[in-house]
Amino acid sequence: MKHTVTILAALLLAPVVHVAAGPSETGQLRAEFANPPFRYHARPLWFWNGKLDAEKTRTMLAACKESGYYGLGILPTGEMGVPFMTPEFLNQYQVAVEKAAELGLKLCLYDEFWFPSGSAGGLMAKQHPEALGKRLDMLAVDVTGPKAVEQAVPAGTFMGAVAMNMATKQRQNITDKAKDGKLLWDAPAGAWKVMLFTCVRDGGGGLVDYLSPEAVQCFIALTYQAYYDKFPAHFGTTIDSAFYDEPAMYHVKGGRAWTEKFNEKYQQKFADDPLLSYPALWFDIGPDTAAARNALFGLRAELYSTGFPKTVNDWCRAHRIQLTGHVDQEELVNPVIGQAGDLIKAFKHQDIPAIDQVFAYGRASRAYKVVSSAAYNYDRPLVLTECYGGINNMPLANLYKEVMDQFAKGINVMVPHAVWYGSPKVHFQPDLTPDAARYGPELPAYNNYIGRLQRMLQGGRHVADIGVLYPIATLQAGSWFGPGDPYQGCVQVPEADYMNLGETLALQLRRDFTFVHPEVLDEKCVVKGAELHLENKVNSEAYKVFVMPGSRTIHVSSLKKIKEFYDNGGKVIATTRLPDSSAEFGKDQEVRELIASLFGASAGKQADFPRMAASSAWAGGGFDPGKAMDGDVESRWNAADGDKSPQWLELDFGTAKTLGRTVVREAFDRTRAYRIQAWDGTRWSDCIKGGRLGAEKTDTFAPVKASKVRLCIDAIAADSVSIAEFDVLDAEGHSLARTGGAPGVQANAQGGKAYFLASPHAGALKAALDDALSVYDVTFEENVSVRGGNLSYIHKVIDGRQVYFVGNSSDAAVDIHVRLRGRLTPELWNPHDGKVGPGEFEHIAGKDGTILTRVHVRLAPVHSVFIVDAANGTNESKQN
Repeated sequence: MKHTVTILAALLLAPVVHVAAGPSETGQLRAEFANPPFRYHARPLWFWNGKLDAEKTRTMLAACKESGYYGLGILPTGEMGVPFMTPEFLNQYQVAVEKAAELGLKLCLYDEFWFPSGSAGGLMAKQHPEALGKRLDMLAVDVTGPKAVEQAVPAGTFMGAVAMNMATKQRQNITDKAKDGKLLWDAPAGAWKVMLFTCVRDGGGGLVDYLSPEAVQCFIALTYQAYYDKFPAHFGTTIDSAFYDEPAMYHVKGGRAWTEKFNEKYQQKFADDPLLSYPALWFDIGPDTAAARNALFGLRAELYSTGFPKTVNDWCRAHRIQLTGHVDQEELVNPVIGQAGDLIKAFKHQDIPAIDQVFAYGRASRAYKVVSSAAYNYDRPLVLTECYGGINNMPLANLYKEVMDQFAKGINVMVPHAVWYGSPKVHFQPDLTPDAARYGPELPAYNNYIGRLQRMLQGGRHVADIGVLYPIATLQAGSWFGPGDPYQGCVQVPEADYMNLGETLALQLRRDFTFVHPEVLDEKCVVKGAELHLENKVNSEAYKVFVMPGSRTIHVSSLKKIKEFYDNGGKVIATTRLPDSSAEFGKDQEVRELIASLFGASAGKQADFPRMAASSAWAGGGFDPGKAMDGDVESRWNAADGDKSPQWLELDFGTAKTLGRTVVREAFDRTRAYRIQAWDGTRWSDCIKGGRLGAEKTDTFAPVKASKVRLCIDAIAADSVSIAEFDVLDAEGHSLARTGGAPGVQANAQGGKAYFLASPHAGALKAALDDALSVYDVTFEENVSVRGGNLSYIHKVIDGRQVYFVGNSSDAAVDIHVRLRGRLTPELWNPHDGKVGPGEFEHIAGKDGTILTRVHVRLAPVHSVFIVDAANGTNESKQN
């Protein structure tokens, strides 16, 4: 499990507005950087895991202030000695509120007893069982007609009945054939599947129905309102924020969270009957499958977003505080079934999007950009992380590594996990209590570091050349109820490469970007010349390249906007799989025509580079087959977790190649029997057999012509198969896995270009980007390979000033030159000690007459720096 809480204050109760900085503002910024105001310091989670005592509460709060913490978020536990939400508990809470007010500390209202949010410590089940989570059930009966069908309607709210011809996928709404609890229907000739759908109370975990605002109001009354009734004067002052923790749909059996009002909501949104689409939640229903799933799962995600976060956020705003909080399992590639339905849209109505990064260093790395992009999409100035919890023996350096990695990806509010009331009785290390032996002495310096980062990076405007479509349409189209574990995402969508693509951009190529939700693309993005502009009031962005990650399904409106961008000279890159179906009914052909007009010959050619496939892959994502051919031994393909059965990894060339050697690098020494197989167009044949693979195993065999080659793992010693690299070479030793010439590209007279990369490994992606962009916003001249961490950056415009944060969380020093677009006068601001010094720089001419500022940056291991433009210039300057 994971946990969470709080925020930073000061900026919370008023909108963040930035104007061009004058001399006085610049002087204030320097002064506040040297000595960051207390309000920018970290605010940890505070587990009340010991018997409450008023004097101890006061003493701990004073110690937290002394260590540099600006506030805390109280998380009640069963070890408090008083029952949750009783008068005794609220009296003890009031002690903390009043002492915090005296000390000038802030409190964030954690809305639950333990976690996840939604049970009110068991009070929901006791007092409002009718408001607990619901699920959708299906009773399916196979019938061969002609035949009279008689079937009792299952208990629950009857949503309707559908009969589907299994040969033609023709569907009939036969709901009107159900009367008095019984379905009577005369099945015509043919094989039919008769399906009855009911919404029933599930109540998993005693949690509220997240899809129902009315149910959530019951939860609010038991928690939020009870706190407010006890100390209303402290809301908007000492209590400035609230936090929810880990709501998710997997708590309902099968992830089938539903609501009795679903059909009514569907009618309101689409002016149509949803029943003929219901079978797509379990089965392939033919050409309508993708559109039906997008309509149903898309509405469910919207109901979650408006049902839980919006309902709570509205209450918080009405009571002068702001809402933050995170869902569970953010790092999953597919959020549709078991998570919140749509990870970006989940934060549409929330003041402060948030993420959970616990249990292991970098565990949620792939999701940082999704959550910070939600903030960019919806013009939110703050993005929060709950960090560190559940990591035993965490190195002291990791306090800073996590911050650098996350803040470089757009996070800007740090909530350390955690301070412990019952320290040293700690449930989840590390113990960040002020008197903790290992971490306590570091807290003052740590809080100053956090203070400087949060002062510099909160609010403002994010700058990135690259926009990436958030591929929710293909995720919804590829999802259905039934398979897999909802906690792990249920369905692995084969073409969904967006998270891996994001990591390649951010950490390998070091090119910043923003995920753009399809609705935001429709509603807020405007084509201006050869750029696509996100037109927010504060966070406006201008994309010179727009990326379509692997998708089988896409919204027609998204594709039309991308086509308009291309027609005006914009650069478009598509990866892995080009879409051929629409998220809307009856528009598949329109999608295919638009794709053909964008990518030309590449539209029907899904293999410009070799493609990888595998028998299985790790359900949580991040270890897909392509990782075994990206040339990076630090990444890897991993088969399904714990699956010891035989596995295979396949390389498809698209056309016949002559091969004679393979090189396999295994991540762990687990393989005990393997084979290399070749496909001649009709059958597989063994090229060679072996036992162990180990760190590197080269096999040479008689040259064979094949269009595909497989590494078959027939036996392993433990856990599951994990391959770092699988390379296939011809008789002369040339790699066949990482060659293939230039990517498929089509250009137009306006300068627009559309690239298709069937295998978007780092080299292919870099080649396309280098061809698309003459000058990047930020360029690291040296292609530094780091271990134990990352080298990454973010560029923001804060107070009208160009600000670049560069973090080296790795275990080695780096000495690099960074090119910044525009004529700048850079200074180096050191967040570790608050010192400001001149930058070592020169102005050079880039392509197309653009002026670049070349800055020399030296960073020790686990160190970072701000590059700040002292002249308050622009990063769009042109050479005269």
